[in-house]
Amino acid sequence: MIVGVPKEIKDSESRVGITPAGVKALTEAGHTVLVETQAGAQSGFSDAEYQNAGAEIVGDAGYAWGQAEMVVKVKEPIESEYAYFREGLVLFTYLHLAPLPGLTDKLLESKVIGIAYETVRGRHGTLPLLMPMSEVAGRMSVQVGASCLEKERGGRGILLGGVPGVPPAHVAILGGGVVGTNAARIALGFGAKTTLIDVNLNRLRELDDIFGGRLYTLASNSYNIAQATREADLVIGAVLIPGATAPKLVTRAMVSRMKPGSVIVDVAIDQGGCVETARPTSHSNPSFVVDGVVHYCVTNMPGAVPHTSTLALTNSTFPYVLRMASLGVREALRQDAGLAEGLNTWLGALTHRGVAESQHRAWTAAESALA
Repeated sequence: MIVGVPKEIKDSESRVGITPAGVKALTEAGHTVLVETQAGAQSGFSDAEYQNAGAEIVGDAGYAWGQAEMVVKVKEPIESEYAYFREGLVLFTYLHLAPLPGLTDKLLESKVIGIAYETVRGRHGTLPLLMPMSEVAGRMSVQVGASCLEKERGGRGILLGGVPGVPPAHVAILGGGVVGTNAARIALGFGAKTTLIDVNLNRLRELDDIFGGRLYTLASNSYNIAQATREADLVIGAVLIPGATAPKLVTRAMVSRMKPGSVIVDVAIDQGGCVETARPTSHSNPSFVVDGVVHYCVTNMPGAVPHTSTLALTNSTFPYVLRMASLGVREALRQDAGLAEGLNTWLGALTHRGVAESQHRAWTAAESALA
């Protein structure tokens, strides 16, 4: 198979879809890898490293897209890349289609085979390709939140962990999944008073054990969310419904009652956000203010630490890349039900229930489409 690795062009996106180690494994297996020049430079991988691993370095993104049978990326294509779509092209990347009906339209019109990292399932229902970036984003959420609390960035002028004689900041985390758990770990490490809210009481019990009672836990309901956000200095949105639009748990009215200079970091913004006042931002213009509350809503947070993020991501994605290249995409999807869960579009058919329900579209089960 010919595998294309274009350079990411989303604002301040510095990750890359395949590392030189991955290229070496693919070429040793008899596949061809086309890497756009400088695709890995900001993640710390030079063209020479890719070339030494067996890749063909190409100077034009259009060539990498046009010659490849499968394109491996990190982030969803932006409008300038839609022209590269064609029937039968396999696109393996984060797609986050639920809040992006325009991209969905283009993938369906072009009959692209779109396989989304974020909906691939592992054993026991895990999300193995979302997990590494959720770990990074969860840890980063506290780091960027602490920065946004500084006065010069519009915050309340609070040190997250406080100092002796001065109380620490209060962090409220919505969601006890991978993002929320990692955010809690870092917030507690900073010394912040940390409250985590989740709908799953068993998960709250687990987290209480994991953190030895240092983490305050609350059952998720509108009353508890309103109270926690009103008291918080930093609110982290970490809610996920795989493939679907995130529920709006924090209303505009709740935001208006938050402390002036408090901060919201909505990690769920990739899936539309769980805060009503949130809208997508970029690393070059990461935050905005609504009702005196700083909102940080960058859709590709892990892109700020590309070396760490690329290695963490490709550790998880590469086995799937190699399997699809070796077996062919249809056969790989048929053999792996978890990978088939990642299939969002197949030759003009929408094949993911969560995306379909979010966009009020008809859909076809992946098994039926593949048959």
